[in-house]
Amino acid sequence: MQIQELTKKIHAGEIDTVIVAFPDSLGRLVGKRFTGRYFNEHVATDGTHCCNYLLTVNMEMDPMDGYQVANWEAGFGDFLMRPDLDSIRLIPWQVATALVICDYERNDGKLVSEAPRSTLKRQLERVTNQGMVCNIASELEFYLYNTTYPEAFASGYRHLPPSSDYRIDYHTMQPGRDEGLFRAVRNFMNQARVPVESSKGEWGRGQHEINFIYDRPVFMADMHTVFKQGLKEITAQHGKAVTFMAKPSMTEAGSSCHIHVSLSRNGENLFWDKEGQSGSKLFRQFLGGLMKYSPELCYFFAPTINAYKRYQPGSWAPTKMAWANDNRTVGFRVVGQGASFRIENRMPGADANPYLAFSATLAAGLAGVEENLDCGEAYFGNAYIDQTLASLPSSLADAAYSLNNSKMARATLGDEVVDYHVHSARLEVQAFANSVTDWEKSRYFERI
Repeated sequence: MQIQELTKKIHAGEIDTVIVAFPDSLGRLVGKRFTGRYFNEHVATDGTHCCNYLLTVNMEMDPMDGYQVANWEAGFGDFLMRPDLDSIRLIPWQVATALVICDYERNDGKLVSEAPRSTLKRQLERVTNQGMVCNIASELEFYLYNTTYPEAFASGYRHLPPSSDYRIDYHTMQPGRDEGLFRAVRNFMNQARVPVESSKGEWGRGQHEINFIYDRPVFMADMHTVFKQGLKEITAQHGKAVTFMAKPSMTEAGSSCHIHVSLSRNGENLFWDKEGQSGSKLFRQFLGGLMKYSPELCYFFAPTINAYKRYQPGSWAPTKMAWANDNRTVGFRVVGQGASFRIENRMPGADANPYLAFSATLAAGLAGVEENLDCGEAYFGNAYIDQTLASLPSSLADAAYSLNNSKMARATLGDEVVDYHVHSARLEVQAFANSVTDWEKSRYFERI
């Protein structure tokens, strides 16, 4: 929706509330709700301020020490949320409401580098400067439960009833029980400028997947973020709950966020060699960069303690650094032909922040182009059992260490961005180390 159309809807009384928000480091939309008229008369052009502590908070909204971007010593001042008027969209599952996503700016008008949307824009500048366009799409998996969020909270998230009693990958019968919900999701999302290609049952009990139609990276990350929040709100309206945890249960498959990516120029897919009917040199360089640098950037694909429990052999999540043609045991699956030829990055989990996962994919791939790397030969076989292949980091602590020591990440993302996320990862590791889990109680309470 363009600003002119939003203005008409506000004056006609069709829209009376505009949510103004930016995506934080955890991938959440944080911001304010404005009356439609006030947004139109003031915020659309001038933006709105919010406390810069929003880039220093943990999941519980506690401001954490040790950040340079904002801190108690500097008084936790304000940054500016600058509306991106190309992001305006209706939120049809809420009454008379629209949403606009913002960039996060300092008082001098410069983007806050540590803000995820800024990080992605910086990588896109590298693509644009080479006269190329990036097409990208994410696939999101999640678990649906026949319980509400308050009920799940009250139970300590134990014994949650999945929406199916058995595995439903590609099933068309059992997902029909929830078709009222998913039909609403597909239709609402299309009205909200989040074009959904399809929905399907996934491998786990109660697990589902949504596929989006590809777009440019910032627009796709916006859509991805709107979808996650919107799905939670819509399922809550239906008396159910979803989770995007990467591994909500060790007895079920994890939930992924597969990223499909290609580069084009003047509408031509630069990853495809027409004469050879195979991947181009650019494709091989880009994929070579992903192979070399993805372990160093793994934090952006797996940003939580839980994320590393998804990387299990035979689990549909990758555990080794390898690429192959249409092989789901590797980290990078190559699919399609001609215009549809692309790389599927299977490393990210559903808990990944899309702005950062896209940024890392581009940063690694473009480094491969700049260094004239090659991806090597395609892998054949079951990568899960091949002990000769390099492995991914096994924990959040390992990922933080790799990111901190990545010269490529510091050169392409910037020291301030790398230091920011390394500190965030270390704080999360420390928080987990200072917690007593149900596993510990079950194992030690009586028998130790």
